[in-house]
Amino acid sequence: MRHSTLIPICVALAGALLAPPMTAALGKTHDPSKEQRKRVEQQAIRAAVKRGEVLPLPRILAVAHSRVAGDVVKVELEQEPWGIKYEVKILTPSGRVREVELNARTGAIVKIETD
Repeated sequence: MRHSTLIPICVALAGALLAPPMTAALGKTHDPSKEQRKRVEQQAIRAAVKRGEVLPLPRILAVAHSRVAGDVVKVELEQEPWGIKYEVKILTPSGRVREVELNARTGAIVKIETD
């Protein structure tokens, strides 16, 4: 199984927090609460894994790689009306990007599509 050593994980949950006001600093925007929101999201994911509500990422990647060979370039965890899903984007050896959607609780593949 091959995957990148650094996998960005984006979390999009229902009832997302409203973005706080941004302040400009040296031409860049700075959101002092962004790090705090990220920590809260990470803690919520860890707790969901511990409770068995979401499978751990290594198991999800194993399932995704069993169906699509290649390098993982992105992973997202998103809320759907039916539950939480993982979206795993894989760069195949042929250079195509395939997206594998999996039920986060069961690991069942919901669909596979080509981006």
